[in-house]
Amino acid sequence: MIYIIRNKQQFGPYDEPTLLSYVNSGHVLLSDKARDATSNEENTVKCLLKKAGYKPKVQHGGDLVSQLRKIGSELIIPKSTFINKHWLSDKRLLMLALIGLFPSILMFLPIGGFLLFYLIALYFSTIWGVFFYYFFKTSQVSVKTTISVFFLTQILVFMLWDVLGLVSLNPMYHLVNTVFPINMLGYVLGVGLTEELGKLLPLIFICKRAKEPLVPQTLVYYGLMSGIAFGVYEGVQYQMTLNAQLEYSASFFMNIARLTSLPFLHAIWCGIAGYFISFAHLYPKYRVSLYFLAIAVPAILHGLYDTFCSSSIGMFIAVPIMVGGVILLMTYLKQGVNYQSKLRN
Repeated sequence: MIYIIRNKQQFGPYDEPTLLSYVNSGHVLLSDKARDATSNEENTVKCLLKKAGYKPKVQHGGDLVSQLRKIGSELIIPKSTFINKHWLSDKRLLMLALIGLFPSILMFLPIGGFLLFYLIALYFSTIWGVFFYYFFKTSQVSVKTTISVFFLTQILVFMLWDVLGLVSLNPMYHLVNTVFPINMLGYVLGVGLTEELGKLLPLIFICKRAKEPLVPQTLVYYGLMSGIAFGVYEGVQYQMTLNAQLEYSASFFMNIARLTSLPFLHAIWCGIAGYFISFAHLYPKYRVSLYFLAIAVPAILHGLYDTFCSSSIGMFIAVPIMVGGVILLMTYLKQGVNYQSKLRN
């Protein structure tokens, strides 16, 4: 006698001939979990029947044509589901389809130059955005605000960099082309300070317009999105200028990096800025020091990375700086409650 176990429920027991008939008719599967009522041995139906000397042979439901007729056309082409648009309710699949098919659609469009680079950058940033939304969203996060941050950050950066020439207003940029360690000042106080300041401006605007105090993780999330937006702007700029001058393999690698890892770094640094900005608005008594940290910590991480990333030897320092930034943000989020308790007292 054999028991059948399905979904943690036990059925039977059945003698071997009866169980064999159920298997042959398709009502019991050979892979079903089973237990011998006498020895309490647990195994599959197939193994226990074979041990008892029975050879199952599942019957066919007729020939190919009759089987297809029995299955019916609705299984192959579910017309009623298409007509009723039930497939629209599965947002996950639609998102996957959009992400998966977007590059293929671009192949058929007569576009090139800046627009092509921008759409590819937008594609990768969307993937990052979905990732960040899944892991960092809070009840305060709004999709509308997320989209606004993403595009308004790019518009803001374009106005500050390309129209107003913010880069030329910071004299520390000129130190970038000097020797080490003086060039470090250029990267920290020039590149890092200017870029991180530009990225965090949308976060300050969000705080000013918020109708309730925003928790640190909410501002971290918006910081991640602002950083990704800046990465799109910068990535397109580099792909159309410096990367195009490199030999093929180097150009290919740098284009990929400008669409994936480097925007992620910008996101992490701006996420750190968002963390401190949230505390500056939650505890205004300390806003001066917290705003200083919101600018200084990301600018230093950014500047140090840029200082060492351009050489093969320097990468042994740049890589720990990259990883350290991620660990730092994770640590900030984990100790957020304790930090709030300290500032509250």
